[in-house]
Amino acid sequence: MPRDYYEVLGIARAASEAEIKKAFRGLARELHPDVNRHDPAAEEKFKEAAEAYEVLSDPERRRTYDAYGHEGLRSGGWSPHAFGSIEDIFEAFFGGGDPFGFGFGRSGPARGGDVGVTVELTLEEVLHGAHREVSFDAVMVCEHCRGNGAEPGTPIHTCERCGGNGQLRQVTRSPFGQLVRAVTCDRCGGDGRVAEVPCGECGGSGRRAGARTWDVDVPAGIEAGQRIRISGAGHAGEAGGRPGDLYVEARVREDERFVRDGVDLIVVVDLAATAAMLGTAIEVPTLEGERMVEVAAGTQPGAEIRLRGLGLPQLGGGRRGDQRVVINVLVPAGLSEEQRELAGRLDETIGPENLRSDSAEGLFARVRRAFG
Repeated sequence: MPRDYYEVLGIARAASEAEIKKAFRGLARELHPDVNRHDPAAEEKFKEAAEAYEVLSDPERRRTYDAYGHEGLRSGGWSPHAFGSIEDIFEAFFGGGDPFGFGFGRSGPARGGDVGVTVELTLEEVLHGAHREVSFDAVMVCEHCRGNGAEPGTPIHTCERCGGNGQLRQVTRSPFGQLVRAVTCDRCGGDGRVAEVPCGECGGSGRRAGARTWDVDVPAGIEAGQRIRISGAGHAGEAGGRPGDLYVEARVREDERFVRDGVDLIVVVDLAATAAMLGTAIEVPTLEGERMVEVAAGTQPGAEIRLRGLGLPQLGGGRRGDQRVVINVLVPAGLSEEQRELAGRLDETIGPENLRSDSAEGLFARVRRAFG
């Protein structure tokens, strides 16, 4: 089981965005391989810190983690970056190169960019989960040359400028000793090889723009604004570099029947005052069809009837929320003379014992909280 992300970064759960960033940069410096050669586990520790930062620096992921922990993140389709080395981490979080000047830069071809798309869901699909095929424009590996940038059947030579390393190293001296910086070779783009005859379809880049489709499984319980990360489904990297990721953001279509409150659903049902006085049975919409609900005699305006387990599931599983039926008592208007006479006769028979309400104290407390 992974360690708590707040514990990994050494911060409080209420830490601000600036505090999270400061803590991560501090760990980056502390665990840098050039100053931490005595600890062979430093790189793994840094990968753990990078994973924690990746989650806590993203407001949506942080809310999911705070609510559901690691399991909630996995169920939402998120997985940590598959970092191959500590250089990859610096590239992902600091934009390439070494922000502390200790001696390494971006290694090899550039990683491909990420792609973002949205999917719209109904509440029924949030209940059960959904499958979507999404389409988007992306930079893909050229099929003609299969990404090597050379016209098929023509040779590819080792880059003379970098000797096949894909990097050019610059050595400088400082009060702390000799520093070596590595930069991507401008001749081969980090690939270490150069095509003698560039591909006629992609011009030697090994990549082409085009349309792409991807099958996405949307987990039950997802909320609007949450994202599913699909590793490697984004733009192709340069010269065989690692591809970017695809981020699928969920949008939940408004449903005129319900208001969503976390895992609960709220529905408002209009009821005539006479029916509220006498009690009745009403038909209530749910995500699983209409359901008859008993309304007790003397039900007051704003009263709630809770239908257990008819709400939405928690992201990652667990019990479903409830559906709350709010009773909106309607006072009749536009009465006829006969109706007014009947209402007057009823009014004459009503005494203090009929006007006591179990919800009065609660209503008064709500008013005090709102205006006090």
